[in-house]
Amino acid sequence: MMLQLIKLLHDGKYSCVIANDNITRTYTQRGVADLYELCQNPSNFLLGSSIADKVVGKGAATLMIYGGIKEVYADVISEPAHQLLSDHGLRVEYKTKVPYIINRTGDGQCPLETRCKESNDLPALMDIIENFIVEIKAKNTLETK
Repeated sequence: MMLQLIKLLHDGKYSCVIANDNITRTYTQRGVADLYELCQNPSNFLLGSSIADKVVGKGAATLMIYGGIKEVYADVISEPAHQLLSDHGLRVEYKTKVPYIINRTGDGQCPLETRCKESNDLPALMDIIENFIVEIKAKNTLETK
């Protein structure tokens, strides 16, 4: 199953591919937006799912744990994300493990990875992620006006 998800991830140039039971869905948003939306959705699609993702930082790992996934593959995973997922007993495969996720401009650490750095408490991490999402949406709204 995971090999099929990884192939679909790369062939379709998706950011994330998730399978649960006989349903496979593909996602294209940047960052943690898709995972965050799935965690807010009462369908529980993440519960017991398998995920293939391009980049997994600590924020994405938190959302995956919160959503109840069973296993994840990442092309790139940060050391803090790998540790958090492993600490919660999830099966983790990856191509490359890095000290931290790099930001989109390539000149520093991902802002969400930075914000999540000091905590391993899931409720606290979820608050950090929610605040981050709210800030990003507000910024995007201002930029489009």
